[in-house]
Amino acid sequence: MLYELFSYLKNTDLPGKDLGNFLSFRAGAAIILSLLITIFFGKYVIRILRRKQIGEDIRDLGLEGQLQKKGTPTMGGIIIIMAVLIPVLLFSDLSNVYTQLMLITTVWLGFIGGLDDYIKVFRHKKEGLNGRFKVFGQVGLGIIVGTTMWLSSDVVVQEKVWETTKYEVTDPATGEAKIIKSSELKDTPEIKTTKTSIPFLKDTALDYKDLMGGHDTLAWLFYILVAIFIITAVSNGANLTDGIDGLLTGVSIPIVMVLGVLAYLSGHIIYSDYLNIMYIPHSAELIVFATAFVGALVGFLWYNSFPAQIFMGDTGSLTIGGIIAVFALCIRKELLLPLLCGVFLVETLSVIIQTTYFKYTKRKYGEGRRVFLMSPIHHHYQKKGLFETKIMMRFFIISLLLSALTLVTLKIQ
Repeated sequence: MLYELFSYLKNTDLPGKDLGNFLSFRAGAAIILSLLITIFFGKYVIRILRRKQIGEDIRDLGLEGQLQKKGTPTMGGIIIIMAVLIPVLLFSDLSNVYTQLMLITTVWLGFIGGLDDYIKVFRHKKEGLNGRFKVFGQVGLGIIVGTTMWLSSDVVVQEKVWETTKYEVTDPATGEAKIIKSSELKDTPEIKTTKTSIPFLKDTALDYKDLMGGHDTLAWLFYILVAIFIITAVSNGANLTDGIDGLLTGVSIPIVMVLGVLAYLSGHIIYSDYLNIMYIPHSAELIVFATAFVGALVGFLWYNSFPAQIFMGDTGSLTIGGIIAVFALCIRKELLLPLLCGVFLVETLSVIIQTTYFKYTKRKYGEGRRVFLMSPIHHHYQKKGLFETKIMMRFFIISLLLSALTLVTLKIQ
């Protein structure tokens, strides 16, 4: 909205008329507004949720301090969604296809998560929305994202080719002829491709088309399946991580910051060439969304840190995971997600290992046995006696380390 106003002012003589057209200014404005929304309007949302008695129904799992959280307002993901949407709608280029995909993702998964929380709170069904409907929603989003990446003419990659020109000049002092070389990036055509970046390998990309025997249509259909898998896996992984105060919020902040940096570098032809990464025109605009999202997460941590005044619920956790997944797909860095989202991966694996081993031992010995004291794994450490804030901070540090390693992959190529 304001982006269009900035574009109009560009043709006037007003002082500072070009300020709004700078990506850095719009990104900075987005994070500031997002923080203000979460911090100053978050308390009003909490007050409304308390008045409506929209509180968490806590099951007794034998965890210290757990029952004291009963009645804490939930569905706080509404605050995060609001703090993301408003700055993005105001400061982002809404004609940008990547921005459109991120907005659709935020609203789509926010609705599914909100419906799940609504059933839990108002219908008093602890199971919430049927798992099949959640998966259908995630699959539907994967189809939308994959199809858009396939059919949109704005979703392209541009090859970087340096053109060297030689000039012969005469040195006025000696009269000798010298050859001077000048290199510049050649303006190459934008292409539709199913290529994605492979970490740690220089000048190497995985092309899904090669996996499908060079068939273009099959490659894009396979890409849609990849998008479905990634969105489902990451959003469910984030949902499992949301188990103690501030955990998912804190872990997600460095992840989103790294994705924002990668989006900016991928959308800048000079930086992408210097770092030997794929140049994706128009993707730099995603930095506005990323900064708004970071601001929303940091602001939400104001109320979600121990002791939590509000829980995000599935409204927030499914949305956070889905946003991270789609963002990575947009900038073709989905193969980095196992490293970048390592905490989500370990949380998910702990549940899979626990469930599989329990069923196996029950079938073999007649009594189920467990690998962990409790899953997901953050509850395992709670059972061992670690306090919530210590678990949260250690997982945050691990996420910070994994995020730093992800950035390091830019140079290990």
